[in-house]
This record gives sequence, structure tokens and C-alpha cells, in this order.
Amino acid sequence: MRGNVIDLAVAVVIGAAFTNVVTSVVKGVINPVVGAFGTQDLNKYSSCLKAPCKVNDAGEVVRGIPIMWGTVLSAVLTFLITAAVVYFLMVLPMAKYLARRARQQAAKEEVQEVIEVSELEVLKEIRDALVAQRGTGGNSPGRSTP
Repeated sequence: MRGNVIDLAVAVVIGAAFTNVVTSVVKGVINPVVGAFGTQDLNKYSSCLKAPCKVNDAGEVVRGIPIMWGTVLSAVLTFLITAAVVYFLMVLPMAKYLARRARQQAAKEEVQEVIEVSELEVLKEIRDALVAQRGTGGNSPGRSTP
């Protein structure tokens, strides 16, 4: 139980640090690439739902209803990058490792079964030899020879 709690704590710490790395990649690499086609910050992409949107000097919307789809796009890109890295660097290698380990365990059990079967066969042969020896002139216990 303690080992599982420690594993979980390590996963949370690594996940938090990894989130910062992915966020930096999105802001430092993805946003400039997208910026080549428009604004450099995805968060500035928006549309106005009602009439033209008016923004004051402080950046607050005075009139209209803005839809901030750039923020959603940035979050989706961050999620996709995080999911891809977690899948390809953690899930896929672990699945391959577990499959290889299961194959090794199955081979080990198969060898164990063969050994057990061969031991059983040897014991049966010994029994059959003893029975045959008794039946062909061997002395039986409790009987005397004339």
C-alpha cells in the first residue's frame, strides 16, 4: 500500500513538471508557428457573437459578446501534445514490456509443465517395471518359495 502511494506522489510531481514543459513548447514553438499566419498569441484569436466587439484600453469588453476560440485551440493543442507524449513515452513502452514479460512467464510455465509431465511419466514407467517384475517370477511378500 505504501509503495502505491509513493508511486502516485511521484506521478503527480512528474505530471506537474511535465505540464510546464508542454505549456512552454506550445507557447515557444506552436504559437510562433501559428503566428506566422496571424497573431503570435493564440489567446488573441476571437470572434464576436453580437455586433462588433468594443474593447477599452484596459482590455475589457465594453460591447458585444466575444468568443475566445483561440484560448480553446491553445488548450486543445496542449492536451494533444501531452496525450501524445504520455502515450508514446509511457503507455506504449510499458505495454510492450508487460507483453514481453507475459510471454516469458508463459514460456517458463510451459517448461515447468513439461518437467512435471516428464517426472510423472518416469514414475509411471517405474511402477510398470515393478509390476512386470513381480508378475514374472519375482518373490511376492508373504509367500514362500518351495
